[in-house]
Amino acid sequence: MVSMGSVWDRTAEFLSDNLGSLLPIALLAIFVPSTISANLSGLQQNATPGTAMLLGLGVFLLAMISFWGQLAVTALAIDPAQGHQASRVATRRFPAALLLMIVLVVVMVALMIPVGVMLAVGGVDMTSLQGSAMPDIPPSVAVWVFLYFLVVLVLAVWVFARLAVVIPSVVGDRLAIGAITRSWRLTRGVALKIVGVLILYGIVSIVANLAATTAFGAVMYLVAGRGEEGISLASVLTTIVGGAVSTGFTVLGTAFLAKLYIALLARNEATASA
Repeated sequence: MVSMGSVWDRTAEFLSDNLGSLLPIALLAIFVPSTISANLSGLQQNATPGTAMLLGLGVFLLAMISFWGQLAVTALAIDPAQGHQASRVATRRFPAALLLMIVLVVVMVALMIPVGVMLAVGGVDMTSLQGSAMPDIPPSVAVWVFLYFLVVLVLAVWVFARLAVVIPSVVGDRLAIGAITRSWRLTRGVALKIVGVLILYGIVSIVANLAATTAFGAVMYLVAGRGEEGISLASVLTTIVGGAVSTGFTVLGTAFLAKLYIALLARNEATASA
């Protein structure tokens, strides 16, 4: 039986014992890209279409660096003896992990197709969806769209729990698309526990991030002002604080899933031997 409390204890022990190896990855591959990305997103608000496209490309590339950083943290959490070799493991597994993420994103986009069909059948002007104004959706169509989103949300939470160790499977088992099946098998029987942990983690991380950015941001905006070009000293300092908080939770969550993967592997091996 997998104990989530034991997994958290192993995660905390790993973080304290490998702080020296984790700090460079967290700072250079997660904190810096996420902070710069947040500021680039602010610049996109008042940018010309061409500049906005370039800024969007920059945000995408920075997201890829952060994704690589999470792979490095995962590799280090799976085998702390690797030390600085974890970055090489992350580089080798990056193409497979990226392919897997693309497949999952395509599936999520495909789940939104029925919404477009329902809106079109209901007579909603699809061109109005491109603007910022809320389209006029008939009540009968709105009910079906709401019910569909509700069902998809419940299923998404369950599927996300079953795929919780998909990235550790990519790194540890050297899989690509096959990591989906691997994660599905490993999480059999513990999905509800994972759902509870993920919901708690999500609530705590969101509240902590909002508390840090809101409180600090309010003070900085009062002192330095908001600026006129979508970015200012106050916004930069606020994104730095928010980036520091989100980086801490990203490393914590990534390490936890890697340790959960190890615990599930041990359970799987014990079951097979029995």
